[in-house]
Amino acid sequence: MTDTSRDYTIDLQEISTRNQNARHIIAGFSLAVPSLTEIWHYLDQALTDAVSLTGEIIWQRAEIREIRLDRANLIAAMRATLSAYHDGERDPLWYLRDEMQARGLDDPGTRGRR
Repeated sequence: MTDTSRDYTIDLQEISTRNQNARHIIAGFSLAVPSLTEIWHYLDQALTDAVSLTGEIIWQRAEIREIRLDRANLIAAMRATLSAYHDGERDPLWYLRDEMQARGLDDPGTRGRR
């Protein structure tokens, strides 16, 4: 089964392009109808908010990618540990300790043994 959780339905580039086009239109209207300056300014601010939201979405997507990779690495270490246990390896927990060490976490089994 294909994992569609990473398929984004929002095209941020398209949103950015439409935003820029709308801002150009507003700039033209503000020159043509200066009596509505306050309204043009209000609309321009709303479009600026959309730019900020787009930046936030980009940051969150990157954060989610990092979390997914982190989770996948943990699951791989868990699976390797279980397989090692079932295969009778001498130290099946090595895989989990290795992953914890890669994350800069102490092995709880070594507390107080220095």
